[in-house]
Amino acid sequence: RYRELLPHVAHRSDLNYVIGEMIAELGVGHAYISGGDLGAPKRSTAALLGMTLRFDNQSRRYQVSKVLKGENDHSTYRSPATAVGVDIKEGDYLLAIDGQELAPDTNPYELLQGKAGRELRLLVNDRPTIDSARTVSMQTIASEKKLHYLAWINHNRELVAKLSGGKLGYIHLPDMGQNGIREFVKQYYPQRDKLGMVIDDRYNGGGNVSEMVINRLQRELMMCTFGRTSGFEPYPRAGFNGHMVCLLNETSASDGDIFPAMFRRAKLGQLIGKRSWGGIIGITNRGMLLDGGTVNVPEFGNTEPGPEWTIEGYGVDPDIEIDNDLTSVLRGKDKQLEKAIEVLLDKISMDPPVTPKAPPAPVKTGR
Repeated sequence: RYRELLPHVAHRSDLNYVIGEMIAELGVGHAYISGGDLGAPKRSTAALLGMTLRFDNQSRRYQVSKVLKGENDHSTYRSPATAVGVDIKEGDYLLAIDGQELAPDTNPYELLQGKAGRELRLLVNDRPTIDSARTVSMQTIASEKKLHYLAWINHNRELVAKLSGGKLGYIHLPDMGQNGIREFVKQYYPQRDKLGMVIDDRYNGGGNVSEMVINRLQRELMMCTFGRTSGFEPYPRAGFNGHMVCLLNETSASDGDIFPAMFRRAKLGQLIGKRSWGGIIGITNRGMLLDGGTVNVPEFGNTEPGPEWTIEGYGVDPDIEIDNDLTSVLRGKDKQLEKAIEVLLDKISMDPPVTPKAPPAPVKTGR
C-alpha cells in the first residue's frame, strides 16, 4: 500500500509523511518520525518586547495596549517591558525603535525582525509627541509564549480566589517534566493554607514526574508539631489538609493522562472536564538518524494492577463532564474551572477542613 507512494517522495518531509502513515497502523500514541535533512533555510527571529501594541487612529501613533508583567526574578518569565529602568506602562506611546521613527505606515514588527536577544533603544512617551520623550534600553526576548502562559495562570488563580472568597487555591501543571515540577513547587507551597485546591492538568504535555506530584498530594497527617512561636506544622511536612479536584481535557496527554487516573485512584478528589488524550505507552530516544532525523519507538506499556492494559487508546474519563464550548471561551468564560470551584465550595460546606489545635500544655510537676 505504501510502496505506491514512494515515486512521489521528492523531499524528506514527504518521506516523513509516508513513514508516519505506516507507523499509524500500529495505533500507538507515542510513535513519531520527525526532522531530517529538510533543507530549510534558517528563519529570522523577531525581537519581542513583552507588550502588545495598537495603532491609535487619532494620534497616528502606536500605543502600548497591554504590558505582559512577567516575573523578572526568573529568566523563564522575564518581561523586557517591566525591567528596572524601562518601566513602560499601558497607554504609553512607542515612537521609535533604534532611532527609526514609527511612521503610521510602518509595521513596528518589521523593525524588530532579526534582532531577537539584542538590546534595543526605544523612544517612549506618555503623550503621542517626541517632545520630552525618553529613550530606554531594552534587552529583548525571542518568544512571549511564557509570559502569556503566566498571565493565564495568574488570571485563573485570581478568579478562583475571587469566586471562592479566598478559600480556594489553584495550581496548573503545564507538563510532567522540568516545567511542571517547577510550577508545582512554586504554586503549591504558598497555597497550603487554603481550604480547597484546584489542580489543573489541562493542556499537560506529559513527561515522567506525575508520581512525584501524587506522592506529595497523598501525604496524610500522622502527627502534629506545635512550635512555641511558629504554630502548627504537620508531620509529614508539606501535606495539604483541604479538599482537592483535578481538571483535565482532551489535551491532557501521556503522563498528563496518568496523573488524573492516579489522582482518582489515590482518592484525592473528583475529576472534572473532558476525557483525556489516551496515549501513555512510553518512548525513549534511540539517537538521531544519519541526516538528523529522529524515530521514537514505543517501549513501555502500562496495565492495571492486574493483567489488563489501561488508558492507551482511550484516555481517562472525568467524574463530572464539562465542555468548554467555543462560545463560552470567546466570551472569556471557563466553565470547567467554574464547576471545579462550585464542587469544592460544596465539599467545604459539607465537610469543612479543620486545622489541628494544640491541647493545653501538660502539667509536669506531679500535682
